Amino acid sequence: MPEQLVFAMEVFLNGLMAGVLYALVALGFVLIYKASGIFNYAQGVMALFAAMTLVGIQKGQVPFAHLINALFGADLHYFGWSVNSVVAICFTVVVMIGLAWMVQRFVFRHLVGQEPIILFMATIGLAYFLEGVADLMWGSEIKTLNVCLAGELCLPQGINTWIDETTFNIFDYGFFIDNLDITATIVAILLVAALIAFSQYTKQGRAMRAVADDHQAALSVGVSLNFIWVLVWSVAGFVALVAGIMWGAKSGVQFSLSLIALKALPVLMLGGFTSIPGAIVGGLIIGVGEKLFEFAIGPMIGGATENWFAYVLALIFLVFRPQGLFGEKIIERV
Repeated sequence: MPEQLVFAMEVFLNGLMAGVLYALVALGFVLIYKASGIFNYAQGVMALFAAMTLVGIQKGQVPFAHLINALFGADLHYFGWSVNSVVAICFTVVVMIGLAWMVQRFVFRHLVGQEPIILFMATIGLAYFLEGVADLMWGSEIKTLNVCLAGELCLPQGINTWIDETTFNIFDYGFFIDNLDITATIVAILLVAALIAFSQYTKQGRAMRAVADDHQAALSVGVSLNFIWVLVWSVAGFVALVAGIMWGAKSGVQFSLSLIALKALPVLMLGGFTSIPGAIVGGLIIGVGEKLFEFAIGPMIGGATENWFAYVLALIFLVFRPQGLFGEKIIERV
């Protein structure tokens, strides 16, 4: 098989893996927008906050250590123990649920019925607030996240050897796929299946869909909007945690992690703001498209096309199909 074709196949598969990571972030936007009509600009910062909280709990770091030391002249940094990854993830889920309750209780509960632009500005303020709280709680240094998603410590030695010798070398060429990307793909598939099953087959999921279709009708049949919005923000917080784990394990937990929300915007424009399958398909299109475009066209025009390809593609969709591939066409009478 020609070497260039093998390289193209490798680029295609790596694009699929990258698209899954983009889709994970976009899912959080879709969940909140479907149920409340709020475009949550803070979704990327929620992923950052979740990842930093997870690392802090894992390492036994004292929250707000820098502030406590400055106020009381102490020298506290760590409790002196470490926490198992699974236990740390469970504690972080509890923290994200608590965050969802506080966001609904102290912010959006008082903004019911306001214009969408006001709600959007509130999420911008929430994003900067969470970023500041994360800095105060856990510090601003780059952190290493290890939750045994890939690597020698996480799989039995025989399995690692099989992966290294079989999966990564095909047709005698260097055909490389990151273990972490494979794990992210599997996790994303399971997460999407769980979300679809939750929305289709549970009472709370059906209530979420009812609220998304018509707030007033949902209220008339006894659905609590406050409960549903806390539930939606909790689920979005869990999705942010999963995205934060994947991106944090891949590139380190740092404040630039919050910028992954910007890469999710083209995904939403392609897939549609109200479609969970659309977020997945849009992420895959963006991931594969930017990788193949860089591989085929990038060398001819100086490279670095991955920085802008997704946004140009999104712009084309906005011109010809603004609702996205799976979004609902909105017709308003004037």
